[in-house]
Amino acid sequence: MIRAFGARVEAVDFDVIVIGAGAAGMMCAARAGQRGRRVLLVDHAQRHAEKIRISGGGRCNFTNLDCRPEAFLSKNPHFCRSALARYTPRDFIELVQRHRIAYHEKTLGQLFCDDSALQIIAMLKLECERGQVRWAMPASVERVAPCDGEDGARFAVATSQGSFRCASLVIASGGLSIPKIGASPFGYRLAEQFGLAVVAPKPALVPLAADPEFLARFGGLSGASFDAVTAVAAPDKNARKSPRFRESVLLTHRGLSGPAILQISSYWQQAGGRGAIEIDLLPDLNAQQWLDSHRLEAAWIGDLLAGRLPRRVALAFAAAHGWDRPLAQLSNKVVGEIAATLGHWRIQPSGTLGFDKAEVTLGGVDTDGLSQQTMEAKSAPGLYFIGEVVDVTGWLGGYNFQWAWSSAVAAAEAL
Repeated sequence: MIRAFGARVEAVDFDVIVIGAGAAGMMCAARAGQRGRRVLLVDHAQRHAEKIRISGGGRCNFTNLDCRPEAFLSKNPHFCRSALARYTPRDFIELVQRHRIAYHEKTLGQLFCDDSALQIIAMLKLECERGQVRWAMPASVERVAPCDGEDGARFAVATSQGSFRCASLVIASGGLSIPKIGASPFGYRLAEQFGLAVVAPKPALVPLAADPEFLARFGGLSGASFDAVTAVAAPDKNARKSPRFRESVLLTHRGLSGPAILQISSYWQQAGGRGAIEIDLLPDLNAQQWLDSHRLEAAWIGDLLAGRLPRRVALAFAAAHGWDRPLAQLSNKVVGEIAATLGHWRIQPSGTLGFDKAEVTLGGVDTDGLSQQTMEAKSAPGLYFIGEVVDVTGWLGGYNFQWAWSSAVAAAEAL
């Protein structure tokens, strides 16, 4: 049954049909509806916007004050510039403020609701209501086909709740991350149906798995965390360096997690998942100078490290590397090797924990086939792709929600 927030609607033709009632889909539907377009919002799930609901520990990290194009990964890293410039974090903050939702900045520009992520969902739903958006939920999409209606209809959409036609079709179906809340490859298949290429999807912002040798040494430290800097190790001196992320690293029974690992996992995946990652265990220090300053002391390496790392991590790290001796007994060569390891601890992940544990999807609809101003498919007029389904992936910390809002508005203003 097609509903306008509870009221039955008989219309089968719409100006716009949006498939996917998540962050990007609701935002686009609301803006298009408020521009006077007749909009139908379709989703196969029982509950809409589940990713918003569970995000940020239930408080939704809805944007980032430092949002910029350099914080996004894509085959075309410049694609996101136009949308992000035209609908900024400040624009979304103003919307949040109009709805009197209290929020706070946590760290690194991350903005969270003071109360609940449900407030963001309620806000988007109210914005849809103001745009007189119609809803079809739950409604699985069975078929999408082009049509050439004399009345301007270009797409026919058959769903489990009936068939509808529209002049513009917006795909906001998301990626493959967190399948338990309804993720599916629908958007990729539809893109390919209309001749658009898809960059192979991979888990992003995801914990990394370690090999048995690493787990034998450090698996018993599961739950321990420490401040560190992570990067993807460059394969050679001429290779382009990855960004460096300073946040918490968490040791787990399966490998590595924590914000610093989630951040670098996207770049590790983009590099093909073959190289090592590097961890600087002493981000505020020059490891060589720090060790040299303690050379005359009788302290053991593990005890020295315990002043900078959790004690059980420090002792296990020293023992695993054969450093369980007083620093004063070590040669200059060995001390130099220890300093290099502390500043550039190289770990070769065995993989990731997959889409089940991934925050977002790396890859998606190839941006070469889309307009960066409108998100419209160049080869299929009237067909738009927004949000996570597109090959644009942000850093951890509100960047991906901002891409959802920005890409949604870019499409809505063109509908």
